[in-house]
Amino acid sequence: MTSIPGDMSQSPSQPLPKPPSLLSRMWKGVREFTRRSPMAAFWGVLSISIVIMAISAPIIAPLDPLKADFRAMGKAPYEAHMFGTDQIGRDTLSRVIHGSRTSLIVAISAVLLGTTLGSIWGLASGFLGGRFDIISQRIIEFLQAFPDLILAMAIAMAMGSGTTTVIIAIAVTRIPFGGRVIRSVVLSLKEMSYVEAARGLGASNLRIMALHIMPQCIAPFLILATTHLGVAIIIEASLGFLGVGIPPPTPTWGNMLSDALNSGLIPPWWLVLFPGAAITITVLAFNLFGDGIRDALDPRLRGSQ
Repeated sequence: MTSIPGDMSQSPSQPLPKPPSLLSRMWKGVREFTRRSPMAAFWGVLSISIVIMAISAPIIAPLDPLKADFRAMGKAPYEAHMFGTDQIGRDTLSRVIHGSRTSLIVAISAVLLGTTLGSIWGLASGFLGGRFDIISQRIIEFLQAFPDLILAMAIAMAMGSGTTTVIIAIAVTRIPFGGRVIRSVVLSLKEMSYVEAARGLGASNLRIMALHIMPQCIAPFLILATTHLGVAIIIEASLGFLGVGIPPPTPTWGNMLSDALNSGLIPPWWLVLFPGAAITITVLAFNLFGDGIRDALDPRLRGSQ
């Protein structure tokens, strides 16, 4: 059979372009985020640096945070101890670095636990509605009636001191926020046409929630998690400062400030400045990074930039 010039049916098929890899799409998203929100990207890099410092604390800390040097008790910053020493000669720089690990582990664990439980609760409450929704909202309002620190302190005092107790206490204060935000998202999503189509095809409530509604709640969940990290760090530091957090000698920024007050009527400035600065910078970094993620993921805010 003679091929006709210009007959496309006889031409060899062109290979389809290879889809971009996940890594390349992530890198493109990071570049777009940096271009749109350079300040949020800066705070994001700072947040990641703090997390890396916390993970590698045993490597980068110059000294053992629990080792006391009785020849250098209460010394101001100098060459051997760049951040000075506390009342029993422990290196403040090493304790600040190791304190970042403890504070971030508690904050991240509490936020993930509390926000996840609250989001699942809000998802079920908004989708099922009825009496379950009414009772759920009354319970959430009861939890929100207490200030976060007071509620966390009451739970910590009732359960006793310890890392697990502090995580649970802070997580309980995060549940209402996740529940109410995700519930509001679900109330609008469950009226969408694709949800009605899935219900018309006989899909169960659990299948609709898991496959059709839950993926749309990922963006609000990420925003909640990042913005609440700063609040969780402040609550953990406050519990440690009040003496109901993680007990000594484990270094945390909160109990370092509490120990500084025990050194006298006027505590040494370096024992207050460096842990306080660590709390301030970390909370500011996570909060501003979370605001940038919110602006990037919210279509209404994205179009206004």
